[in-house]
Amino acid sequence: MEDVVRNNIERFSGFAELYDTYRPETPEAVRALLIAYLGHQPDTVIDLGSGTGFSSFPWRHEARRVVGVEPNDDMRSQAERRALELGAGNVTFLQGVSTAIPCSDASADLVTCSQSFHWMDPQPTLREVARVLRPGGVFCAYDCDWPPSCCVETDVAYDTLLRCAEAAIERHVPKRDQARKWPKEQHLDQIRASGFFSFAKEVVFHVETRLGPDAFIGIALSQGQVQSALRRRLPEIEQALSAFEARVRDAFRGGKKPVWFSYRLRLGVKAATTT
Repeated sequence: MEDVVRNNIERFSGFAELYDTYRPETPEAVRALLIAYLGHQPDTVIDLGSGTGFSSFPWRHEARRVVGVEPNDDMRSQAERRALELGAGNVTFLQGVSTAIPCSDASADLVTCSQSFHWMDPQPTLREVARVLRPGGVFCAYDCDWPPSCCVETDVAYDTLLRCAEAAIERHVPKRDQARKWPKEQHLDQIRASGFFSFAKEVVFHVETRLGPDAFIGIALSQGQVQSALRRRLPEIEQALSAFEARVRDAFRGGKKPVWFSYRLRLGVKAATTT
């Protein structure tokens, strides 16, 4: 398990600035939904696997205190730089992993995992989440579907690139050096199976925006499997990336297009009393 944790952490090294530039910020709908299920404004929010902070900073206007927990040094350093730029004095970032959250018992109203829960061993993580949540507090894991929806040409190009990167890693990287993901489609079942939550459900929604080709390409480049293949200079990836970029630029024709980010949010409300 130590190898898995190390590989998952190292997967996100070396591209923090690119990640921060192109990944979509937490939608307002996430904050509104979680506050509705919490029943009041949160005092403290813990964001697990906070990365460069794009999922942490939107909470700074909603909560007195926001704590991002991120094990990757590159990602956490980028988040700390952004906190200074934004003057976000109520947002702090701590080194830590989801199975040993560096926060005290019953200290948070909300614990969130933005596009990160699938990198965590679910049941030990949920045990820790329950420890740091106050009674009635809310846990939420939410993810984008990849690729973002745009048109047939871009969907096919994006999917082809991701499949190429994954196949190259599987072919050339020893199993002991590969990262491990837990299935996203099992997130809700994992929340329910933990026994810590009196209520759990899934919410599905989308956010529409307009992007140019550079931004769309940047989102694909922010994917961990693409960066892993590029960092290792695996033989198939450069050609696949060039083909992807060409197809995207052809589809966008030099302008912007509507793009839809589809989200799947799974939440659990911690039991108000424990037995």
